[in-house]
Amino acid sequence: MMKLAIGNDHAGVELKKEIMKHLQARGVEVQDFGCQETTSVDYPVYGEKVGRAVAQGGFEGGILICGTGVGISLAANQVKGIRAVVCSEPYTAKMSKLHNNTNVLCFGARVIGVDMAKMITDTWLDTQYEGGRHQKRLDMLEQIEERR
Repeated sequence: MMKLAIGNDHAGVELKKEIMKHLQARGVEVQDFGCQETTSVDYPVYGEKVGRAVAQGGFEGGILICGTGVGISLAANQVKGIRAVVCSEPYTAKMSKLHNNTNVLCFGARVIGVDMAKMITDTWLDTQYEGGRHQKRLDMLEQIEERR
């Protein structure tokens, strides 16, 4: 069974609930890293929590939700080994996994609706990393990470 980490800031509370139900219906085990309240919180806290959980190997990937997806993706991308992508449509989700082997999917609750979020999630989960010529580029990203 696939296991995913999920997290959000205050803007993503309701969309997260819908995505969790959708994932569970697909047979995906989901661990919620918060937040649960719609009172303003700091997105870097949740981006880092999910990023670290994925980087430590306990999860096959993660999903993060904030207002636009941008801030929380920036936070997750600060964690070594994380390749978080913001997607507002399925094509980017597909290509990010196929070519970049992204391991954290982010989207904005104020940008897309529930049905689009489900389509993006399904596309991302159903796409496998192609490897081959793309691995050289991922290796280059890891070298950049090491020079930080």
